Amino acid sequence: MNEKRPATVRGPVRRRVFQAASFTSAIALVILLFVSFRGKGNTPEYRLESVTRGDIAATVTATGSLNAVTTVLVGTQVSGTIRDIYVDFNFPVKKGQVIAQIDPDMFEAQAEQARANVMKADAQLRDAERSHKRNQELFSRNLIPRSDLDTAETNFESARAGLEQAKAALRLADTNLRYTRITSPVDGVVISRNVDVGQTVAASFQTPTLFMIAQDLARMQVDTSVAEADIGTVKVGRPVDFSVDAYPDVTFKGKVSQIRRAPITVQNVVTYNVVVLVNNRDLRLMPGMTANVSIIVNAKQNVLKVPNAAFRFRPAEKAGMQAAPASLGGKREPGIWVLDKGKPRRIALTIGISDGVESEVLSGDLQEGQEIIVDTVKKTATPRSQTSRGPRMF
Repeated sequence: MNEKRPATVRGPVRRRVFQAASFTSAIALVILLFVSFRGKGNTPEYRLESVTRGDIAATVTATGSLNAVTTVLVGTQVSGTIRDIYVDFNFPVKKGQVIAQIDPDMFEAQAEQARANVMKADAQLRDAERSHKRNQELFSRNLIPRSDLDTAETNFESARAGLEQAKAALRLADTNLRYTRITSPVDGVVISRNVDVGQTVAASFQTPTLFMIAQDLARMQVDTSVAEADIGTVKVGRPVDFSVDAYPDVTFKGKVSQIRRAPITVQNVVTYNVVVLVNNRDLRLMPGMTANVSIIVNAKQNVLKVPNAAFRFRPAEKAGMQAAPASLGGKREPGIWVLDKGKPRRIALTIGISDGVESEVLSGDLQEGQEIIVDTVKKTATPRSQTSRGPRMF
C-alpha cells in the first residue's frame, strides 16, 4: 500500500507543470507577435512614381485682354443734332461710307452766307481796280496829287485781300458742312455705337466718340502684363498658348509680336505689356475677353523628367542614416530619393528647365522607369476595439 502512494500523487503534479509551461509559451508568443506587428507599424511607407521620358516646356504665365489690332474711334468735329444713323452694332463698313448725319441746316446757311461774302468782296475788288486805273491815268496827266493815287492803290490791295479772306471763310463753311456727314475712315466692323437719333453732340473742347470701328477682327491681339522678374526670358516670336473663359476646353495659339518697354507700375508692382498676335478667322474671340496666357520661353523634346514633388521629399531622420553630401559653398545639390534595400538613398541630379510640375534631368544616376520617392504615406491609426463590460461592482 505504501509503495503505490507516490505513484498516485505524481500524475496531478505532472499535469500542473505541463499547464504552466503551455501558459508561459502562449504569453511568449503573444509578446512576440505584439513586438513584430508593432515594428511593422513603425516602418514608414512611401508613395513612389516612375521616371518618365517626354517633352517639357518652360512657360511664363500672365493675364491679358483681347483687342482688335487696329481700333478707330470715330468722332465729330462739329456740334449739332444727330439727324440720321445708318449703321448699328456689328455692321460691316467700308472706308468713306456715311455712317451718320448731323443736321446740316445751320451749316448750309453759313456756307451760303460765306458764298455771298465772296461775291461781295469780288465786286468791291473790281470797283477798287477801276478806281485805281482811273487815278493812274489822272496822275499821269498831273490832274491829281500823288496822295490820291496812293489811296486808290491801297483800296485796291485791301479789296483783293478781302476777297481772299471771304474765299477762306467759304472754304471753312464748306468744310464744316462736309463734316456733318460722318464717314468711316477704315474698312471694318462697328463694335460700339454711343449716340442715337436726336442726340446733340458738342465738339467745343473735346471730340466726342460716336462709333468704335475695329479694322479687322480676323486678326486680333492679346495685351498681357508680364512681371519684371519674367520679362527677361520673353522674346519676340516665341509661341503662346492661351485660353478664355468662354471656351475653357479650347487652347488657342498665338505669337509674341512686341515687347513694349514702357513700364506699368501698379501698387509698386512693375509689369510690361507684351503683345501677342492671334489668328481669329472663325471670329470666336471677341474684343474685351480675358485671356490666361502661357508664353513658352523654352521647350525640349524626349528628355528624362522627374516630378517636382520628389525634390521636396525629406526622409525621417534615423540612427545610422548617412547625411547627403553638400556641394561647394555649403549648398546642397538638388536630388531625389530612391529605395535601396528598403531604405531611402539620395541621388544628386543636375536639373534643366521645369514646367512647374516636372523638371528635366540633365545628369545623374537615374534611368527611365526607375521608381523614386515623392512622399511618405501617412497611416491612419486603427482604433482599439472596446470590449463590452458589465457594470462594475463596488
